[in-house]
Amino acid sequence: MKIVINDKKVNKILNDFDKINKKIGLELTIQYKKRINELMSSNNFKEYLDIGLGNPHPLVGNLDGKFGMKLNKNYRLIVEPVSKSLDVESLIKCDTVELKGVADYHDGKCEWIIP
Repeated sequence: MKIVINDKKVNKILNDFDKINKKIGLELTIQYKKRINELMSSNNFKEYLDIGLGNPHPLVGNLDGKFGMKLNKNYRLIVEPVSKSLDVESLIKCDTVELKGVADYHDGKCEWIIP
């Protein structure tokens, strides 16, 4: 699967190991790299969801249409499938996801640490 980052600020951080490590720390950086490798190893987004690594789950509210993947107890990698819709057939055809950043969206808040 392909991974894109359309936000320049997010791209600047997430494509530079030293910057991401400085921003989120080594533990989260390692988990981030792990999730990226898992996404890239999948043929499509549906396959990634079915495998279930990182407990991928759809988000709601202001993050509707996006998915969260566990990095640690609180923080999630937020991605958005580049797809017409989120039905099964569309997700099977979806071979690209857009990285949105890293956030903690628990307890009725959404605290972004990247961007």
